[in-house]
Amino acid sequence: MYSRFWAITGSIFFNTVIISPLAAQIPALPIPLPNLTQQTDTSETQVVTTSIRLDGRRLFQIAAPRASLQQRVDDIQQRLQAISQSYFQSDSDELQVDIREQNNLPIIYVNGQQLLTITDLDAQVQQEEDPFSLAERLAQSLEQNLRRAKQERQPEILQRQGAIAAGVLLGVVVTSWGIRRWYWKLKQQPVTFATPQTTNPVTTQLTRQRHRNIEEVRQRLFQLTQSLVWGGGTLVILGLFPFTRIVQAWIFTALTIPFTLVIVGLGTYVVIRLSYILIDQFTAAFASNALLTSEDALRLQLRVSTISGVTKSIATLSGVIIGALIALTALGVNIAPILAGAGLIGVAVSLASQNLIKDAINGFLIIVEDQYALGDVIEVGTVGGLVENLNLRITQLRDAEGRLITIPNSEIKIVANLSSRWSRADLNIPVAYHADVDQALKLINQVGVEMTQDIRWMEHIIETPQVLGVENFGDRGLVIRVWIKTQPLKQWDVAREYRRRLKITFDQEGIPIPFPQQTIWLQDSQFQSILDNDKKIKEKDNKRLS
Repeated sequence: MYSRFWAITGSIFFNTVIISPLAAQIPALPIPLPNLTQQTDTSETQVVTTSIRLDGRRLFQIAAPRASLQQRVDDIQQRLQAISQSYFQSDSDELQVDIREQNNLPIIYVNGQQLLTITDLDAQVQQEEDPFSLAERLAQSLEQNLRRAKQERQPEILQRQGAIAAGVLLGVVVTSWGIRRWYWKLKQQPVTFATPQTTNPVTTQLTRQRHRNIEEVRQRLFQLTQSLVWGGGTLVILGLFPFTRIVQAWIFTALTIPFTLVIVGLGTYVVIRLSYILIDQFTAAFASNALLTSEDALRLQLRVSTISGVTKSIATLSGVIIGALIALTALGVNIAPILAGAGLIGVAVSLASQNLIKDAINGFLIIVEDQYALGDVIEVGTVGGLVENLNLRITQLRDAEGRLITIPNSEIKIVANLSSRWSRADLNIPVAYHADVDQALKLINQVGVEMTQDIRWMEHIIETPQVLGVENFGDRGLVIRVWIKTQPLKQWDVAREYRRRLKITFDQEGIPIPFPQQTIWLQDSQFQSILDNDKKIKEKDNKRLS
């Protein structure tokens, strides 16, 4: 019942709102179609072919030199439009297609009106023995297509097609709604992978990246599916009616190249995203199966992040290049000269850009040898900071003042990594000369042991602090040196906390920390001379006042 109701409603809608206005105002809908030829030669004398259409359907092909093809197409299409409109508007179904001979060539007449002359080129291109045999085949095809076109314009046929269009539209709406509902249900379900249960931060990070890539692919596929459903439904509806079928043909012809590019682009995008997932899967499996110590866990995390990012960049560049070549091939472009030219250009660029090659080679060695990675703190020459970006060409650092420093990899000769696997806080503790040295050494060691037993700091300190003893006799006092081995990048936090605790302990035990001071030694004669001068100055002042 409901389907019949929708069919009747759709029939009335399409017949009254769409079909009738089109039939009355635009009988033939003469939208020009691009004439795509089979040959790509641009010579004016090259023989090319194209199609003659009626209501968007291809009737037959014609051939001519490129210079005269368009004029011949326009003439035949105009005659066909006049003949078809005269036939469609007549009350009689009589249709007579004749073949007449003139200048040893067959000419096709429809209801006494000349349509076209079959040439030797037409027969040669369509592999017929002679033009007359081709003319007989085209005459039969013309009669069948013209009768079918007139039948499709009958009111009862239009009503039936309107009902079908309403059903197609309803199917598109229901399908789109079902896809959207399924997508939202799928989006609420978390993506799971068959990975071992682990608390390794590397595996957790890579798993999150895979989740994001999966969600991105899902979203793009959902958008593409919705576009295909609505676009396909629209094209199907346009193809149901003779007045709009030419729009369908025009869309198919005009969108051939964009559609090909979209398909290749989507395929390239999906392949790149899948490569991201595979890269994350491989690195996560490696990280989860690796036997890591507490010192290597963070290091592996930094290195995996670096290698994963660089590998994804290479995969993206490779995917874009391969996708572009596939797109050119799909469009009929011969890529052999392009590849040859690209090779020559590559040689020229390599000769002119030797620094870029050095950057890439040095960057590759930096990554493979694990000299440093993203998140490390390094010093290169006179600059240093946190590694924010690392690829095959450059290294970017963020220093303590927030400046972003960019260094070409070829310029990195000697690098100091302050956070590779473990770090060390190197402390010089000043103690006054008159303090008890043994007690000071005991307190310094005691503070270090207490920090290693504190739950807040024990995970940052790898080994018990080493009190090396009296390092030097300084200007302010004795200098006692202490080494504290810490997790990477934790040496500064540990050193600050250690100094705070040591100051409190020294104050409690009465161990003075020296501060800058000076002692001036004067001889007796110098001191007496200063007193005499001061006495003379005072006498002069008294006389002036009196």
